[in-house]
Amino acid sequence: MESMTLSADVAPDQDRKGPGRPRSARVDEAIVEAVFDLLSAGQSADAISIEAVAAKAGVGKATIYRRWPNKEALLIDAVTAMKGPLPELQGESVRDDLITLIAAMRNKRMTDYGKVTACLMPELYRNPEMTRVHQAVSEPRRELMRSVLRRGIESGELRADLDIEMMLLCLSGPTIAQNMLRWNPNVPDEHFAEHLVDFVLRGAHA
Repeated sequence: MESMTLSADVAPDQDRKGPGRPRSARVDEAIVEAVFDLLSAGQSADAISIEAVAAKAGVGKATIYRRWPNKEALLIDAVTAMKGPLPELQGESVRDDLITLIAAMRNKRMTDYGKVTACLMPELYRNPEMTRVHQAVSEPRRELMRSVLRRGIESGELRADLDIEMMLLCLSGPTIAQNMLRWNPNVPDEHFAEHLVDFVLRGAHA
């Protein structure tokens, strides 16, 4: 992943907030990109330090601490930024909205995020705090998918006894596995979202 460090003609503390002065989005992006680069290079979350992030981004430690109180808060924001904004849903049909959600998990941004997540996997196994961070980042997308499924149950599109949490797993699990591991190379990337949603919905329709 290409690093987004600050250029030499920009002083590291140029973003220092004065009265009424907004903080620099460019500096924020450089810091977040530094976290991505360190994780993608294979460094564990535990091994990454604020000092290392500051050096990679070309800023001072104080610049980071003015934005984030600790490393955990920085990691949460970094992974959230990697996921990007929640997709906008049309709300016209459950199928179309689910396809939109799955397709959003298959774009270039999410492919890069999958690589970063793969670097975080050892930490997720042994570090409860990093597991909590990852869950906090993932929950808004899960809740958005839940809302689509609840709407489908209420409208009669989906069966009334549908297990929503299991449905989330059936839709998200294959997508994550393909993003991170290319788990089944025989499943084509083209129209992946449509094929997955249609396959899962066969058992969920009213």
